[in-house]
Amino acid sequence: MLQTVITGVSGRMGSTLLRLARTTPGFSVVGATARPGSAAVGQDAALAARLSEPLGLKVVDELGRALEGAQVVIDFTSAEVSVAHARVCAARGVPMVIGSTGFTAESREQVAAAARSIPVVLAPNTSVGVNVVIQMAAELARVLGDGFDVEVVETHHRMKKDAPSGTALRLAEVLAQALGRTSEDLVFERHGQIGARTPKEIGVQALRGGDVVGEHTVFFFGEGERVELTHRAASRDQFAKGALRAANWVVKQRPGLYDMADVLGLKRTS
Repeated sequence: MLQTVITGVSGRMGSTLLRLARTTPGFSVVGATARPGSAAVGQDAALAARLSEPLGLKVVDELGRALEGAQVVIDFTSAEVSVAHARVCAARGVPMVIGSTGFTAESREQVAAAARSIPVVLAPNTSVGVNVVIQMAAELARVLGDGFDVEVVETHHRMKKDAPSGTALRLAEVLAQALGRTSEDLVFERHGQIGARTPKEIGVQALRGGDVVGEHTVFFFGEGERVELTHRAASRDQFAKGALRAANWVVKQRPGLYDMADVLGLKRTS
């Protein structure tokens, strides 16, 4: 049994992770956290996650107190909190899966520093399907080439705090790499008299509203034809299932910073 700690257990993803981890063969939840001051602290973890059957495990407000016997931590909190958790896990030698988004270059480097001591999977989206779509988008870009204009559009629920989504940024990054472009070619906002679209730009646009779990579309606009590649998440279960798959994988790895393409064996070899 993989002894697992879930952070932010009263949040949307934390509660989903707890629900699936406690019923997935091979997993045992041995620790759960919530932010200091949260009403969930001190509660049974399952009740804090709005599940009906108690787990017999109390929620704590400090990750270090939840790591006794832990083999892996799954963290979907926030970029800032995940950095702090990565430091704790590095000091205790516990591998991590991080699904938080909103990382800056600096905070990502802080996670990378922790990954010199432990294996860490850092993924803006742990859905298996969306990571296959990211790989397919790169292949389409390579094949279609510069004759097609490329745009990325993402849609999320009204409560999402970062924009564009981490997945949209990852899509833009791999598209730019596939087309031999750089971050200077990414365009995040268009307004007013901006002139004609430049040949190399990759547009990234964000929509927010309702309870949309997550939708990402890459558009390839050509002369007389258009190709669209879309992934839609109907529930957060897909992210949790991917995170559990990543947890099973990361505990077998050497220290280092990995992503879902590593977990799924999608990295190009040529």
